[in-house]
Amino acid sequence: MSSDTAIRSGLPPELSGLVRSVSFKDGTATIIADATGLGKAAAAQLQRELEEAAGAVDGVAQVRVAMMADKVERQIIAVGSGKGGVGKSTLTANLAVALAATGRKVGVVDADIYGPSQAKLLGGEGVKLRATEKMLIPHDSAFGVRMVSMGQLIEPGKAIAWRGPMVGGALSQLMEADWGDTELLLVDLPPGTGDVQLTMLQKFRPAGAVIVSTPQDLALIDATRAIDLFNQANVPILGIVENMAGYLCPHCGEASHPFGQGGAENAAKDMGVPFLGRIPLALTIREQSDAGTPPAFADEKAGEPFRILAAQLVQQLERTR
Repeated sequence: MSSDTAIRSGLPPELSGLVRSVSFKDGTATIIADATGLGKAAAAQLQRELEEAAGAVDGVAQVRVAMMADKVERQIIAVGSGKGGVGKSTLTANLAVALAATGRKVGVVDADIYGPSQAKLLGGEGVKLRATEKMLIPHDSAFGVRMVSMGQLIEPGKAIAWRGPMVGGALSQLMEADWGDTELLLVDLPPGTGDVQLTMLQKFRPAGAVIVSTPQDLALIDATRAIDLFNQANVPILGIVENMAGYLCPHCGEASHPFGQGGAENAAKDMGVPFLGRIPLALTIREQSDAGTPPAFADEKAGEPFRILAAQLVQQLERTR
C-alpha cells in the first residue's frame, strides 16, 4: 500500500518542490500544490504533471490535485502624455527593461490601441498572442519583460477603426491577460485624455502615473492636462520625465537643446510633483529601440539614464504605499 512518503518520493524533484502536502487513503492520493505566480496555463500544466507522476506510483488508483496560490501584489503604473511625439512608448519599453534588470517581474500593456508599437520596441513583431480559456497569454520578450499589444493581434499595417466601447473592451482584454507573478505592470497609454484613459481609471486602479514630456512649452501644456486627469481620479503622480532633453553631437561633442532645456523639471516644481529625470535625444536610443533591442538591456552608456529613472520610480512607489 502506498504511503504519503512513497507518493512524494515518486515525484520528480521539480514537482515535489511545489507540493505543500500529500495524503493517501483508500487508493486516492490528494496533493496540495503551490501555484503562486503561475498563470492559468502553467497551473493547468503543473496539475496534469502531478496527476501523471503520482498516478504512476504503485497502489495509487486515483489522484486529486488542489492548486493553492498566495495572492501576487501587482502594481499598475500608467505611463501617459498629453500629446503624441514625445517618445513615450520608447521610454516605456526601456523603463520596463531597466526595472526588470533589478529583479522585478515586469509586464507591459500596449494600450495605444490605434497605434501599437511595443511589439516592435520589445522584439515581439510577428509573434501572435495565444489564448487559453479566452485569456491572452503575454509574450515573454528576450529582455525579461512580458508584454501584450494589439500589434500582436491584428494583421501588420491594418487600420483599427473602432468606437469607444470596442476600444474599452480591447483594453480590458489586454489588462486581464494571464500575467502570472508579474509585480509591476506598465501601461503605455495613447496620447491625450480619451476613452482608453477613462476606461483605465474606471476599471483598473493604477498605483500611480508617470508623465512624459519634452522640454518645449507646447508639450508641457498638454502634459499638464494629463496630470489633471489623474489628479481628478486620485491617482498619485509618481513623477514627470523630461524626454529628448538635449542632444550631444557625436562628431564635435557640442551640446544643443532643440526642444528647450529644463522645462519639464521647472513644471514639476511649479506643480509640486516629483521630477524623475531626463532622457537625452540620442541616435543610439532611437536606433536600438527601433531595432527591437532596447539600450536599457545591454548598452552601458545609452541605457544608464533609464536605469537611473527606474531607481527613482521605485523610490516613488515605495513612498506612495
